[in-house]
Amino acid sequence: MDYKDITLQIIQVAKKVGVFIKNNQINLLPNDIKTKGLHDFVTYIDKQAEEQIIKQLKLILPEAGFIAEEGTETNKKDKFNWIIDPLDGTTNYIHQLAPFAISIALQENKKTVIGVVYEISKNECFYAWKNSKAYLNDKIIKVSNVEKISGSLISTGFPYNDYSQLNNLLDTLSYFMQKSHGVRRFGSASVDLAYLACGRFDSFFEYGLNPWDVAAGAFIVEQAGGKVSDFSGGDNYIFGREIAAANSKNYKEFIDIINKNFNK
Repeated sequence: MDYKDITLQIIQVAKKVGVFIKNNQINLLPNDIKTKGLHDFVTYIDKQAEEQIIKQLKLILPEAGFIAEEGTETNKKDKFNWIIDPLDGTTNYIHQLAPFAISIALQENKKTVIGVVYEISKNECFYAWKNSKAYLNDKIIKVSNVEKISGSLISTGFPYNDYSQLNNLLDTLSYFMQKSHGVRRFGSASVDLAYLACGRFDSFFEYGLNPWDVAAGAFIVEQAGGKVSDFSGGDNYIFGREIAAANSKNYKEFIDIINKNFNK
């Protein structure tokens, strides 16, 4: 399989659908916004974007199944599966804010082999494929070389409806706010991971996420030289609803703090 060629085709799909998403942002009306759950929103843009993405991906790899946020396709397959978020950062999008992105990953035998995150507002496409470097708009990217949490800028996300670990989160935020360069919350996990991959952030953690939020971005981080795990340092970060990622130099210090606070 030519992973690079498939990746380049995915990029074209993401950019085409990105134009549709961007052009419709200004026209979004209050009645177009629906609630899926507490603080969890969806628009007709999410649904139509997913339909467009899936239609094109079926042409690229007809034998693949889909794990998609809006449920347009639910036919998961044994060997190949696309993991798709057609609009990661919907809350930002409906408030006319950035960032928001399209996230597309391809898994082969349950291992991610391609990741594409297209941040629409800045026209930045982050991507990687099996055994490749990581890229941003055709330029090779790498995670930062910051060695200590004391010199790190950390990104995170806040839970929409799962507050079961809120106290642990607050303890962790308190530590990082006092011990690092600061904490940022941009509202799009795929973009947080992409920014980590190119060195804008040094570490990232969040719980309560879904596979489509993290599959592509996590793969890009790994291909850029970073490390990704669940909060215990294990590998259940795509379907386990918790993820910690960092450059390879500060990962050990970072995951020790996360593990201590979330696994009390």
